[in-house]
Amino acid sequence: MKKNVIVFLFLSVFTGSVYSQFDAQLSQYMLHNSSFNPAAVGESGMIDIIGQHRINWLNFAGGGSTTAFSINTPIKIENTIHGLGLSFLDDKFGGFTNKAFHLQYAYKKNIGTGKFSVGTDVGFVSIGFSGDSVALHAINIGEYHNMTSDPAIPLTNVNGMGLDLNVGVWYSMNNWYAGASYLHLNQPKVKWGNSTEFALYSSLFLTGGLSYKLQDPKYVLKPSALFKSDFSTWQLDLSTRLEYDNRFWGGLSYRYQDAVVFMGGLNIAGGLSLGYSFDLSTSKLITTNYGSHEFVLIYSFEYVFSKSSSKYKSIRFM
Repeated sequence: MKKNVIVFLFLSVFTGSVYSQFDAQLSQYMLHNSSFNPAAVGESGMIDIIGQHRINWLNFAGGGSTTAFSINTPIKIENTIHGLGLSFLDDKFGGFTNKAFHLQYAYKKNIGTGKFSVGTDVGFVSIGFSGDSVALHAINIGEYHNMTSDPAIPLTNVNGMGLDLNVGVWYSMNNWYAGASYLHLNQPKVKWGNSTEFALYSSLFLTGGLSYKLQDPKYVLKPSALFKSDFSTWQLDLSTRLEYDNRFWGGLSYRYQDAVVFMGGLNIAGGLSLGYSFDLSTSKLITTNYGSHEFVLIYSFEYVFSKSSSKYKSIRFM
């Protein structure tokens, strides 16, 4: 437990200069856009069930893990298209736990040759801290500060919940997409007891990607990017994937001042897809861990209600 506190302090020093927001880190973000932008729900035209699990900094005490799950679908009401979804997050980091549950909605409208969407998330965040890791070990920071005597640091296991609102916009065409989202719009404050409060600051996410067929149409190049900022720090992911025959794909990603990411995956059958990524640290953390591992499982299908039959159809993902 003592290591968890030390890890938290260590990471605050070495990652704070780039991006210190509390939102979960996902390397295969391009496969799960609805996890950070509510306007992306229903965007594929299919019912999408996505599960993503990440193990951070293997062999590094307190590195934590992230599980993100969502289900979303488009629906047609008269002549308008909407997107509906549910999302769940379970994120662990050092002594912190971050859980969230959101209902997602997007309104979609054809503009030009593309489709414009505006969406929102409404839900709750639950933030916890393992204060016993502090209480059981006297940890001094410098000569004059003892963490166990700081009234702002809980000495017991604490947990609090707050209302969370997110908004986003999305525009897509046949071979490219772009989106922007603003998370924690209301900047929820979670109370731990009577004297301690944890505030979630708003953050901006910008993303985009395209699909480009090479000379051999079986090969499709899919570059993408994700920019995140809490308006005091920022982070940038630049990625590219090469897909073959709508079956296999591999790629690379670079997260500025943090990691190089190796990715691969396959479309198995019947709308089922599997992806894997490995993060190799490029910061000083490279000497302390065996890398981060991330898995994503996607099931996409179309269910058409009719008197005679129901139809299932697979989809290739962006």
